[in-house]
Amino acid sequence: MSPRVRPVVRALLSVSDKTGLGEFARALGERGVVLVSTGGTARALAEAGLKVTDVSEVTGFPEMMDGRVKTLHPKVHGGILAIRDDKTHAAALQEHGIEPIDLVVVSLYPFEAALAKGASFEECLENIDVGGPALVRAAAKNHADVAVVVDPADYEVVLAEIAAHGGTTLALRRLLAAKAFARTAAYDAAIANWFAEQTGMETPVWRAFAGKLTERLRYGENPHQNAAFYAGQERRFGVATARQAQGKELSYNNLADTDAAYECAAEFDPKHTAAAVIVKHANPCGVAEGKSLLEAYRKALACDPLSAFGGVVALNRMLDADAARAIVEIFTEVIVAPDASEEAIAIVGAKKNLRLLLAGGLPDPRARGLFFRSVAGGFLVQSRDNAVIDDLELKIVTKRKPGAEELADLKFAFRVAKHVKSNAIVYAKDGVTVGIGAGQMSRVDAARIAALKARDAAKAAGLADPLTKGSVVASDAFFPFADGLLVAVEAGATAVIQPGGSIRDDEVIAAANENNIAMVFTGVRHFRH
Repeated sequence: MSPRVRPVVRALLSVSDKTGLGEFARALGERGVVLVSTGGTARALAEAGLKVTDVSEVTGFPEMMDGRVKTLHPKVHGGILAIRDDKTHAAALQEHGIEPIDLVVVSLYPFEAALAKGASFEECLENIDVGGPALVRAAAKNHADVAVVVDPADYEVVLAEIAAHGGTTLALRRLLAAKAFARTAAYDAAIANWFAEQTGMETPVWRAFAGKLTERLRYGENPHQNAAFYAGQERRFGVATARQAQGKELSYNNLADTDAAYECAAEFDPKHTAAAVIVKHANPCGVAEGKSLLEAYRKALACDPLSAFGGVVALNRMLDADAARAIVEIFTEVIVAPDASEEAIAIVGAKKNLRLLLAGGLPDPRARGLFFRSVAGGFLVQSRDNAVIDDLELKIVTKRKPGAEELADLKFAFRVAKHVKSNAIVYAKDGVTVGIGAGQMSRVDAARIAALKARDAAKAAGLADPLTKGSVVASDAFFPFADGLLVAVEAGATAVIQPGGSIRDDEVIAAANENNIAMVFTGVRHFRH
């Protein structure tokens, strides 16, 4: 590729984000670059003592309609879009008195920020930029001659290139153009998704998603796969908002597991109870409530101490020193919590490889949102599973009703089952998971595996009886046959919670009655693939 250096004689600057603007513009001015600017940007440059030409002097028209119309003019866009080596373009510039623009610097109106703070419809609408994207796209299209900057992080790169070459190279302009098109695409995606939500369009004809690069990852799920982490446009507490207080670089799998763990922890109201979730390979292997995080963690660990080794721990309250000391006793990849005490941070800090993420808050399990995944040739989109057990109308379908403690455990188990890969079975007792069967092709196998894990955990703890004895059981979807229920009965479960809705519900209910098992239907399933 030819360097094709283009000197920067005139630059148009129109930015809402003024980070580093003064220093950048001053450096351009010192190189003799003519600065053309708009509105607030022009005022900021003038106040900084820089010589600046207002865009109205270029167009011959004042800014009007509250600044909505200022750069949408042939003397601006002609100066950007003119192909320098095209004689007819050069003649048009001369005929109409249009001076070329060699550098366009734009940061768009802060629509995403308005959206994130929950601004009104009218305020969000006013923060939709029109002229900015037009300038950016024009410059990016004509990157053979014009450099475009949409990110203050690129100011130093541009200045260094001008210093080294006397202008910008085609290679840099092409990279900047690619970034510019991505920026306007992300901006438009945010607007389109917001508008779809505002107008109640659940399945708009065109759907776009976008994000900003947060971190380049060493690799994906496997070393031969490339990967990166992008922050989306939804403001939801979790891995995207977290501050990494300590530890080595996070991997793709770390991030996926941490997200799964934290979403599960958020199901438990911190005002009501402390909760700890231990996740391995995106599935909970131990979940517990407690009076303190220490108690909750110890109970969660006892569910499956073997799987917990090298797992992710998520907490629904501020990490304290007592819980931190317990967690670092075994090898753990990541701890995620809303916050942490200074003492807890110091304790975790002694384990240099252990990552500590402080998310700043808990995600709302009831919040609306979108979930998407790629498939060959496209992607699937669905609304987030924001059904919460406390909001469901439960139906007791057996002769025996669950007792108060059983009902509390049934609700607990169903909360957890929502976050276990399907087919999912969760045994629980006294606010603690005692056996989890995840991701099985048949529900009866999930029930058997969960019971087996409970027996193994009891053996490791030196207990005579399996942990499932006297427990309750939750199923993420209906029992298609009575066999899965009977496995739970054999394991010692006394009550079951499931969505119901099978054509064999009567058969399953009859089996529960025959074994004096209490059964509750939720009417809502929690498939998780």
